[in-house]
Amino acid sequence: MRQLIYDPAKHGMRMTIACFISGSGTNYREISAKNPDHNYIVFTNRPGCEGVAIARANQHKVIELSQAPYLRDARKRYGSGNVPRNCPERIKYEQDLCRLLESSIGGEPDLICLAGYDQWLTDWIVDRYYPRILNVHPGDTTKGYDGLHWIPSARAILAGEEAVRSTLFIVDKGEDTGPVLVQSEPLNIRKTLENPDTGGRPELLKGFSEIKSFATIHGITTYEDFKARAGAVLIQMMEDICANLQNALKVMGDWKIYPLAVHDLIAPGRVALDGRVVYIDGKEMPEYGYRSAIS
Repeated sequence: MRQLIYDPAKHGMRMTIACFISGSGTNYREISAKNPDHNYIVFTNRPGCEGVAIARANQHKVIELSQAPYLRDARKRYGSGNVPRNCPERIKYEQDLCRLLESSIGGEPDLICLAGYDQWLTDWIVDRYYPRILNVHPGDTTKGYDGLHWIPSARAILAGEEAVRSTLFIVDKGEDTGPVLVQSEPLNIRKTLENPDTGGRPELLKGFSEIKSFATIHGITTYEDFKARAGAVLIQMMEDICANLQNALKVMGDWKIYPLAVHDLIAPGRVALDGRVVYIDGKEMPEYGYRSAIS
């Protein structure tokens, strides 16, 4: 059954938007700057992070609740970095943060924007708010360019892509597998690496050529194969190249498509969902979502 993500005819033109942050808060900053007239509340699992200062300067409500005490025993039991996504401790943490959030705003938020939030979401919170949780990923999720930080760009390079994209999607119970709402314009890899305005340097372009040559000679098309067969110097060069691309993509991709999705598409009631199919203005979107030029 097709349903609007947000219906202004029923709920009004002023949305309550919760932004979940863990660091700089720049995605939240860009979302709120595009239209300050909505009701914003910021949640962080990292009390005192940089984004909190932005929120306080904007006079937006801030809720701070660290996950560390909740996950302490689980980390001892499973090992650091191995705590299951749906373990009881994570669910209890989310239940408490949602209680604080909903108590503060007097109900459920109209939209949750994961804006640099570094915690896994459990099935519990997805069930509670689906399809009202958004996230942005520095890669094309429809092509399987997944992973944290710079790895999606590495996957794109090794797959032979000439450009990288950011993907804005509706969060489901998978890992970056939700229905795609918007993708950014393509960011040309080679041009980015040679452009000083995007942090490009000659050594990055040289390293890019070396990596492409190595991958071609050895028939490498996946990040896993590259990591297993390349030496430490080449792996470090890949990380440096992809970190540069990720930084440029944040500015040219994330900071453009997140505000666009929230304010130009969802807030006016233009976005509907039927299963995994996204509709904008009643038109069925392709798997990669909305890709019009974004100025």
